[in-house]
Parts: sequence; structure tokens; C-alpha cells
Amino acid sequence: MPRDHASDVATIIRHPAFVTAVATLDAEHERTVADIVTLTEIPSPPFKEERRAAAYLEMLRAHGLEDVEQDEVGNVMGLRRGAGNGALMVVAAHLDTVFPEGTDVTVRREGTRLHAPGIGDDTRSLAVLLAFVRAMDAAGIRTRNDILFVGDVGEEGLGDLRGVRHLFNRGRYRDSIEAFITVDSPQVDKIVVGGVGSKRYSIRFRGPGGHSFGAFGIVNPMYAMAQAVADLGRIEVPATPRTTFCASVAGGGTSVNAIPEEAWVDIDLRSESAEELAKLDTRCREIVAAAVERENAARSTAEGVITVEIRALGDRPAGNTPVDSDIVRYATAALAAHGFSPKHHASSTDANIPMSLGIPAIKIGSGGTGGRAHSLGEWIDVEKSASLAGMSAGLATILAVAGFVDG
Repeated sequence: MPRDHASDVATIIRHPAFVTAVATLDAEHERTVADIVTLTEIPSPPFKEERRAAAYLEMLRAHGLEDVEQDEVGNVMGLRRGAGNGALMVVAAHLDTVFPEGTDVTVRREGTRLHAPGIGDDTRSLAVLLAFVRAMDAAGIRTRNDILFVGDVGEEGLGDLRGVRHLFNRGRYRDSIEAFITVDSPQVDKIVVGGVGSKRYSIRFRGPGGHSFGAFGIVNPMYAMAQAVADLGRIEVPATPRTTFCASVAGGGTSVNAIPEEAWVDIDLRSESAEELAKLDTRCREIVAAAVERENAARSTAEGVITVEIRALGDRPAGNTPVDSDIVRYATAALAAHGFSPKHHASSTDANIPMSLGIPAIKIGSGGTGGRAHSLGEWIDVEKSASLAGMSAGLATILAVAGFVDG
């Protein structure tokens, strides 16, 4: 008989243990806010998450989780044992922010609004995971599956999902994980079910270089780069599945009166479809090769030819979790039961990795509202009612997926 996901969620929400768990989230709201502030004010720049990871490791340990540890790449985690057969579900939030070392991360409070870089993406979620553990313990809630709570590294930018990539490819639990939820950013009504894949490159064009007047007529890597960028801009990509490209950063040369020895451009290729991303990647490489060939044919190569090097900066796999899968239907039902209007989206998150491996995975929000993510003006609102509604919906989702044990 098919599962009635809405009925399953309703049963969980009505259960006295869940009511107690939500009451705990309510009673400990200011503790959760305090945890948000504490963690936000520990800098966690790209590739330098060590201080925040150390603090979060101790928080996980203080919450009584088992097998609390830090792995080889810097992820910190702790296990909450289930009552079933040992199948494992991961609930994660990322430790890193996009902000460089030296950024002022002091939290400024204005009423219920908290302002600081990284406070919503994704520091709030780290504190919410701790709140979930406290609420489950206070209510004596058991789940069929073990739940591994993870603070992971390298979600942002050039981190290239290295923390979750390691968790699934080389981590000690890699063969046991049956479901994955990342809690990322405040907004709750958006359930990410599609993983936008990306390939990022730094493309380096090199040539002999020379005096702009005296060596005029020899090949110029700047022209090859410009040709490649112009041709990249003419690629036609499908609107569905959404596929995009961008030439984002460029540089090269040493002087206004010198033919450069090197010119470079960084590009970002993205798609909701692994197949379309592969097509775009192939077309981009063809364009680069043709631009080099064209420049070498257009000018003198007596002093040397134009060569090119394509350096990989990032490679995030595309993937998706079907909307009719249990994990998506439970999340959708949990949000609807709490008065939200859930929508299914595609984005680039830690969930990309398990999605690409065929493991059920989604991204949900941490509760409340926020804005200006990835800017120095980032903020969240910790007004209690909105925060609790989102957290309660998130906890109901986790318990439904992990298998709530009644009695």
C-alpha cells in the first residue's frame, strides 16, 4: 500500500513527544540565538574553518552525541543512535562562509534582526542543528535510523563541496548513508530537489611576448583570449534544463607597451542537467582550441606560438532527487502542515554530491527570514514565531525521513 506522506507527518506533529520537542525549541529560543551569535563571531573563511570547526566539535560533544570526531578534511560530526537496523541519515550545515580572513564578523542586533557577514549562510543552520538535538533529547524522541549531525567544510565557492564530497567518497560512513538533508540559509518554503552542476576553469593563453612596436605582428595571447570570450558569449543554451555560462574574471600583461606573454580568463559553466553541462564543457573547449588556432594562423609565430592551459577550479556534479521520492514528499508535507507553500527548486548546495550518486537528498531552510547573503550587509530575523514555525517544519521533515518511532 502506498505511503500517505501527509498522514505520516500529521501523526508525528500530533504526537505528544513532538509537541514537547517544539515546546523545547520555544523555551530555548534565546539559547539558539546565543549559539548563532557565538558561532558567527568565530571567523570561518574559505579553507580556514579550523577555529569554528573546533568550537562546533565541542558543542556536538556537549550535546551528548556519540562518536564525535573531526575527519581528515575538517568536517566535524556526531552520531545520534536510532532504534532500528543502523541505516544512516545525515543532517548537515556548512561551517564555511564566503568572506575572506580579516572580515569583521561582529554581530549587530537591532530588535529581532541580527546583522553580520555569514550569519544566515550558513551559521544559523549550525545552531539550529544543535537545537534539534536538544529538542529530540528533551522529548525522548527515537528514530528508526541513526542520524549523523555534520558541520561540513568547503561548501562555498572554490571549496567545491570538498567536505561532503569527502563524506561520500572516502568518509567512514560512506557506505551507510541512505538519505541526506542539508540545512542551508533561513528560507523554509524552498526545497532544493535539483543540484545545479558547475565546471569552473582558469584558462591561460601564453605566447612569446615582446615590444608593442618593435615586435608588432607576432602572435598575441590577449587576442586569442578575447576571441574565445567573444565566441563563448555567442553559445546558445537551453532555457530548460536551465544552463548558463559566464566569463567572470580576466587579466594578463605587464605594460601598456608590451605584447603580453600571458592572458587569462576565469569562466563558470552551469546546468541543471549533467548531459547539458557536458555539452557546454565540450563546446567551450572547442572554442578555446579554435581561438588559439586562429591567432596562430593570423600572425607571425617566428618567436613562438600561442599555447593554452585549462586549469580546473571547481567541478560540482549535477543531480536531482525525484519530486515523488519519500524525502521530498515528507518535506513538502511537513512544510504544508506548518502553513508554508513549499516550492521545489534547483540550486548548487552540498546536496549535489549525494544527488549525483543517486542517494535521496534535499536542502531545507533553517527558519525565519534573512537577506543580503554573501554581502557585508547580511542579516537574519530571529523573531520567535517565524523562527519556530520553520524549525518545527524542519524537525518534522527530519523525523519523518529518519523514521519516527512511536512509543
